[in-house]
Amino acid sequence: MRWNKLCVWIAWCVLCLWTMEVSAQDVLPVKSRPDRHSGHVSDSKAMQQLLKFVQVSHAMPASFRETTENRIEDPTGELLPFWQKLSVLDRPLRIVHIGDSHVRGHVFPYVVRRQLEDDFGREAVLDMQVNYRTSGLAHETGAAGIVYHILGVNGATYGSFSTPENIQQIIDLNPDLVILSFGTNEAHARRYSSTEHIAHIDYLLGELKKGCPQAVYLLTTPPGAYVRNGRRGARVINPRTKLVVKTEQDYAASRKLALWDMYHIVGGERRACLNWSAGNYYQRDKIHFTQDGYILQGLLLHEAIIKSYNNYVETQLDGTRN
Repeated sequence: MRWNKLCVWIAWCVLCLWTMEVSAQDVLPVKSRPDRHSGHVSDSKAMQQLLKFVQVSHAMPASFRETTENRIEDPTGELLPFWQKLSVLDRPLRIVHIGDSHVRGHVFPYVVRRQLEDDFGREAVLDMQVNYRTSGLAHETGAAGIVYHILGVNGATYGSFSTPENIQQIIDLNPDLVILSFGTNEAHARRYSSTEHIAHIDYLLGELKKGCPQAVYLLTTPPGAYVRNGRRGARVINPRTKLVVKTEQDYAASRKLALWDMYHIVGGERRACLNWSAGNYYQRDKIHFTQDGYILQGLLLHEAIIKSYNNYVETQLDGTRN
């Protein structure tokens, strides 16, 4: 009898201890409750597109007066194929920047090159310093990314640059985008002819388009310069620059080409040269620029490129939402 009572008492104690242990733990629900304050995160096309936006700083000095919006004019979408390739960037994407001494100095285009490499990666080229004494051609690694070649000739115009050797060199680089920066030397011709200027642009672009059918083209206007006037050689603002710029504007519009109008962006006929001068961006000849001046021009062109690229990304993003 006592043994039976002992067994019952032991069983009761074990039951109590088990009950206490179970009740001390939190009861886990069969299914977790949904969080009503968080949306679903996915790898949708919209999210992927959103991640492609590139941040860019406003480069225009606050001291510059009567400036206009720093943007690339491309009403017909000449550059759309390039923006699409840039958004994918699954191979070397080649830019060839050609022009006169402003390009030959390497600072202006090299700033654009380094900024774009910062934005999209440097894997496509070897990291080699570029200065006036070196070549401006990039050395490819074969990796995907930006390859930015620089080909400038001192004193060049559209006409003088259009040698078979120069044209073939550009074709051999297999560009996706060609940036053409001429106009300063055309404006120094005292008998400037718009008709002749147009003929020279037509010839160069015609030859390049035959050899580089996959490329798109971006024209840029000159920054503005001074010329000597009178027997004493006093420097005055070159009055022919506005004619050269007007020709290039009209040409781009009539041929449905993209244009970066640096001249009007930094102040145009009234203020461009005065703005450069007030900022001490000219060299003594007031034709060429100091290193700071060319750096600023490079930052401005880079800003315009990224703004156009981001506009393309935004357009694609809007398309995924509809």
